[in-house]
Amino acid sequence: MTQAAQKIVLSPSRDIPFNKLVLSQSNVRRIKAGVSIEDLAEDIARRTLLQSLNVRAVLDAEGRETGMFEVPAGGRRYRALELLVKQKRLARTAPVPCVVRDSSDVSAEEDSLAENSQREPLHPLDQFRTFQTLREQGQGDEAIAARFFVTPAVVRQRLKLAAVSEMLLALYAEDELTLDQLMAFTVTNDHARQEQVWEALARSPYKEAYQIRRMLTEGAVRASDKRAQFIGPEAYEAAGGVVSRDLFQADDGGWFQDPALLDRLVAEKLAAAAETIAAEGWKWVSADVAFEYGHTHGLRRLASTNPLSDEEQAAYDALAQEYATLEETYSEADELPDDVDQRLGEIETALDAFDNRPPVFDPDEIARAGVFVSLDGSGDLKIERGYLRPEDEVEIEPDTEGGAPAATADADGDVQRTVITLGGAAQPGPEAEEEDDAIKPLPERLMTELTAHRTLALREAVGSDPDTAYLAVLHALALKTFYRFSTATCLELEVKHSTFGHQVPDLNDTASAKAIAARHEAWADQLPKDPGTLWQTLTGFDGDSRQALFAHCVGLSVNAVHQSWNQGGRMNHADALARAVNLDMAAAGWTPTVETYLGRVTKSRILEAVREGKGEREAQLIDHLKKGDMAKEAERLLAGSGWLPEPLRTSDEPPPAEPAEPAEPEALPAFLTADEEDEAASSDLEPDADDDHQAIAAE
Repeated sequence: MTQAAQKIVLSPSRDIPFNKLVLSQSNVRRIKAGVSIEDLAEDIARRTLLQSLNVRAVLDAEGRETGMFEVPAGGRRYRALELLVKQKRLARTAPVPCVVRDSSDVSAEEDSLAENSQREPLHPLDQFRTFQTLREQGQGDEAIAARFFVTPAVVRQRLKLAAVSEMLLALYAEDELTLDQLMAFTVTNDHARQEQVWEALARSPYKEAYQIRRMLTEGAVRASDKRAQFIGPEAYEAAGGVVSRDLFQADDGGWFQDPALLDRLVAEKLAAAAETIAAEGWKWVSADVAFEYGHTHGLRRLASTNPLSDEEQAAYDALAQEYATLEETYSEADELPDDVDQRLGEIETALDAFDNRPPVFDPDEIARAGVFVSLDGSGDLKIERGYLRPEDEVEIEPDTEGGAPAATADADGDVQRTVITLGGAAQPGPEAEEEDDAIKPLPERLMTELTAHRTLALREAVGSDPDTAYLAVLHALALKTFYRFSTATCLELEVKHSTFGHQVPDLNDTASAKAIAARHEAWADQLPKDPGTLWQTLTGFDGDSRQALFAHCVGLSVNAVHQSWNQGGRMNHADALARAVNLDMAAAGWTPTVETYLGRVTKSRILEAVREGKGEREAQLIDHLKKGDMAKEAERLLAGSGWLPEPLRTSDEPPPAEPAEPAEPEALPAFLTADEEDEAASSDLEPDADDDHQAIAAE
């Protein structure tokens, strides 16, 4: 006969006044973790107690119940209730739901351990979806954040994760997709694109989060791009564009997903700006996102005047005097009073307004000159007015009746309208062919581009160093005098200010180009407009001014651009000049990017660059990647490292007296190799582990 199974009897539950409860020393939880007692108290105040306390009767020495109960399991809840009592938000005699355990059963320590260890943490996806449900019920991000003691940013992150494709969420629930990978998919809301990228990675052993982000944003334009800054996300989205954001990493404003739409908006806005400027009466306006370096070469810049009136000059002098007086009064002070600091700032702003007044041109010359309109590095309009082409160097007859300049007329006497041209930006050259084996010499075109950057930086450095500039010219003159057919100089002292035969993208935006342009403009303002009086002006300069102008002119003659048919002594002299001015191309602003170097060389060259700039370990991290991904990841690794390719390095050692035959690149000396430091781990704004596993219900 089969014995009947014994029925399970559950422990009874009852309400016990709070003042009859005491915290048991048998509670195994000793270390604080998870939600704080204060937050738990606020949660109980909002939702009341969601889980009963586990208690046992306190017995006296003879085993009789004393009417008090100890709490071996639920200590954090007890402390939260205790805090509410101290705050007088809960009565000391308030009934507390409790499960009363028989002291003859298992030990209190076992109950405490079982309650804490057998609790299954909430899967993060359940929390994400619960936040989504609360949002659908009408609760805002701030309200949800307040209820679960997280920041609104964390709520937005969780909601973004819950909005990923259901197929990917199912994979995440089955642990086939990591949280890092799931976060990477949030950079786009296009579920079809998310699934397409996952399928493309399905056969690959590498499914890193950065690869997912890169594939999802491939072809998109970063919000930090000057075109995107020129249009702005509001106007772009109003035109139907989509801006993707990454809530888990710094993304510089996200990505503009439709480059064609962005380019159309840029062209339209540039055209509108050109039309506005054309209304000033210019003969031509040329608008483009960016112009080639030296685009004004061969054009005459119109003289501009905008003199101050007597009243304006008096105001300017008064402000300058006030500024000087305040500076002298507080020159010994460790810190300026707030009102004085504010006043100095106001005076600086007012003086800048006087100093940077818009140029005023002769109306007669406006009708035969033009304007360049482009974008600077920040996406603001860059307007260069008053350039006269050689073919327009003719006089215009003034309008004798009206006193205004006569408009240019064609052969039939019809008024000529302003010619507006919209051009295309220079495109980078083709990538080097895929090459996995030996390290070969750099491509000719890349050598030309790299040395164009170096030439521009050398011009800036020599133009700032009168002593070296003077020595360079003396060297060139001695060569011409005593070594008639020598070409061992990189100075072109005919004197030629040559442009670059091969245009390099964005050369105008480099720090060297801007510094040269600013210095040139400053000297142009000091020199006479009539070349016949130039000699008298120069004789009036002091020695320092003459040397500074001399250095500037010499700097513009430097030509250290790579030419396969003209190397040897010329490039050796460029190296010597670079050493003399301590040229540092990294400090000059050159950085290795996909466009400037990494995407233009072989995989072996990329790995060599990372190995030299960051170390062997970082090179091994990317040696399995395809060429495109390797170049992009190498750009990230080398950012801020100061690494330079050989054509841009300045060696401490002079070259041999006799130039050697071209050879394969040798191993770099130790003093040119960057310190091999471990790369700092990327600080993704990942959800906190405690947040991910925080239960929705209060414990």
